[in-house]
Amino acid sequence: MPVRRCLVLRALGLGDLLAGVPALRALRRACRDSDLVLAAPRALAGLVDLAGVADSVVDTPELGPVAWTGPPPGLAVDLHGNGPASKIPLQALGPGRLLAFAGPGRDGEPVAGPAWRRDEHERRRWCRLVPEGLGVAADPADLRVRRPPGAEPPGTGPVVVHPGAASASRRWPPDRFAQVAARLAEDAPVVVTGSSGERALADGVRRAAGLPAEATLAGRTDLTALATLVAGARLVVSGDTGIAHLASAFATPSVVLFGPTPPALWGPPEDGPHRALWHGVGIESGDPHGATPDPRLLRIEVEEVLASCPPHPRSSVRRGTAQA
Repeated sequence: MPVRRCLVLRALGLGDLLAGVPALRALRRACRDSDLVLAAPRALAGLVDLAGVADSVVDTPELGPVAWTGPPPGLAVDLHGNGPASKIPLQALGPGRLLAFAGPGRDGEPVAGPAWRRDEHERRRWCRLVPEGLGVAADPADLRVRRPPGAEPPGTGPVVVHPGAASASRRWPPDRFAQVAARLAEDAPVVVTGSSGERALADGVRRAAGLPAEATLAGRTDLTALATLVAGARLVVSGDTGIAHLASAFATPSVVLFGPTPPALWGPPEDGPHRALWHGVGIESGDPHGATPDPRLLRIEVEEVLASCPPHPRSSVRRGTAQA
């Protein structure tokens, strides 16, 4: 399917980008004879390169206008959502073809496409859109990315504990993270990561766990450095946030604490070295942008998390049976 240039909109965060990698790989194959441009935040460009899913990135804020130059794209793909807010910026560019889920677009006019399903895992959703629209195979399990230069050999780096998340509803209590970090530090080095805005949170967890000051890495790693850290880590322990998707991308063992959104919609590969802890029912979800920790998340206990961590060869931590 020769087109002049292919533009894909996925102007979201780290986890969203990585969940979209399998579909982006299929699009890369479909557009192999043309340039594939990804409209996404510029901060993700290094990871886009490691994934090998686009020729270039055009810096695009979430649901903002796409700074497109030159002739209209031959193909524009809405890999962002299913509403008019993501379709209209692409329609404004006058593409030769728009591939999207069915729904309203500019002036409320319907856009044809496959039906959106709310009960579908994020990776599978976009892998369904691309084959139905372009006739190329898309494998939801095709999510691995290249290891960054300088990453330690797999499993030889520290344990990474990441207590933060974009909203309070997805943040497990800091004192519980501290207890997990303290116990895991009996057997291996532990570091606490986060954004610059999460520095106080990470440092509080680090102090409560009795870790040295240099164990706080929050605010000290850009995305490339964080990816390098995760690629060599022994283990990642986090909530349902971007770093959990990095662990999946590098097949780094992880324990991911879910709530309010279930792993059936956003969880790691079931056949990988990952444990998804969830105390909800089916695909029931709470508010992913809520101001307080979700009750399903709070049902996860410290001992359950420790029991889900893979044993270290020198482990002296008593572990029971995990419930996921």
